[in-house]
Amino acid sequence: MAALDAILNDIDRDLDGALERLFAFLRIESISTDPAYAGACREAAGWLAKDLTALGFETGVHETSLYPVVLAHRPKPGTPHVLFYGHYDVQPVDPLELWETPPFEPRIADGPDGQRRIVGRGASDDKGQVMTFVEACRAHIAMSGELPCGVTILVEGAEENGSQGLPEWVAANRDKLGCDVVLVCDTSMWDAQTPAITTSLRGLCYFEVKVTCADRDLHSGFFGGAARNPIHVLSKIVADLHDADGRVTIPGFYEGVHERPPEVLEQWRGLGLTPEKFLGPIGLKEPAGERGRMPIELIQSRPACDVNGIIGGYTGEGTKTVIASTASAKISFRLVDDQDPQALAQSFEAFVRARVPADCTVEVITYKGSRAVSLPFDMPELALAKRALAEEWGAEAVTVGAGGSIPIVGDFKRILDRNTLLIGFGLDDDRIHSPNEKYDLRSFHKGTRSWARILAAFGEAGRG
Repeated sequence: MAALDAILNDIDRDLDGALERLFAFLRIESISTDPAYAGACREAAGWLAKDLTALGFETGVHETSLYPVVLAHRPKPGTPHVLFYGHYDVQPVDPLELWETPPFEPRIADGPDGQRRIVGRGASDDKGQVMTFVEACRAHIAMSGELPCGVTILVEGAEENGSQGLPEWVAANRDKLGCDVVLVCDTSMWDAQTPAITTSLRGLCYFEVKVTCADRDLHSGFFGGAARNPIHVLSKIVADLHDADGRVTIPGFYEGVHERPPEVLEQWRGLGLTPEKFLGPIGLKEPAGERGRMPIELIQSRPACDVNGIIGGYTGEGTKTVIASTASAKISFRLVDDQDPQALAQSFEAFVRARVPADCTVEVITYKGSRAVSLPFDMPELALAKRALAEEWGAEAVTVGAGGSIPIVGDFKRILDRNTLLIGFGLDDDRIHSPNEKYDLRSFHKGTRSWARILAAFGEAGRG
């Protein structure tokens, strides 16, 4: 513990230096979705590689089909080995006029609650979070000359562009990515005082359904009541997707869905995320999903089906008495646990076709799907990380699921057969992807201290 105390004290002493390094990283305009910033993306990769090399990592910049990845190794034989993943690319800054100061001129500002915050594009997503881990490694090396366990760092440059090229690169370079566990710092805390570990990510299936009836748009006076209306057919399909209790009615849909352990559900109840607290800020109050489920279950551990768009007929100004020839809908499913995207695609298409009249046609377009990712609750690394976070924050770390999808985490499981701990220090009000993105200074500072503790815990467990 004396050695860890020295490392934590070094992090405290060097906070200004850590901010200087972070600000240099944030000034690089590494917007991956705009080809005009291709040079800046490569500059960001080079900047990070240089910093990691100076820390004693064996570092390389490796090409993918889009932007390069930074890969850095610092092994320690006889100890556990972790693979840390993050990304150096950032979102576009539009609309620029809504920024209070230039987005790539980072600064420290006081928030409305008096909390000091780092403001700038990438402050929270994900450069600031990446640097919490790098700075923790820096402190360990500065104080003891080594890391407590083996570390590989993989930072990509196209996460905001769908991680284009990364799964293929990981598959081709799996021999360079050997580890016991993957660590990701690209998520959030439960709140400003309560750390969180994301233990599950919902998967995704996305479809487009196009129903065609007549061979042209029809006059509703001449044909109304006799001709099939594709909007009616499509509406029936959509309406049949859920029963009166909010459950999805597709046969076999809930195969592979598991209940959470009682102790996890009890912890979630204690968080107090009532329908009023969750839905009130968006002007709603009644949950729409499965009846009898807590809101936190509905968004984290239960599957969901939503219609994301529906198109058909005349939608312009004024009136046009027409029966459309075609109607279409875009429909997505969020998957959990062991639900199979391919099996769902087959069941969904059969469900749709069974509701289309014989003289009408339907096209079901299936887009790429991804499986859900879940950690085993008895995973040793999870217990170690929870204890380390509790020691730093003075509050038990909450194990939560994420309603969204991070496909590369699934790729790590599929390609490397390794589980991923998602431990982030962002907050819900960080305005990621929006103007005036920020990262609380406390999140950056205590996030660095947290990673120092987690690495020490992993190293100590290896010696045990």
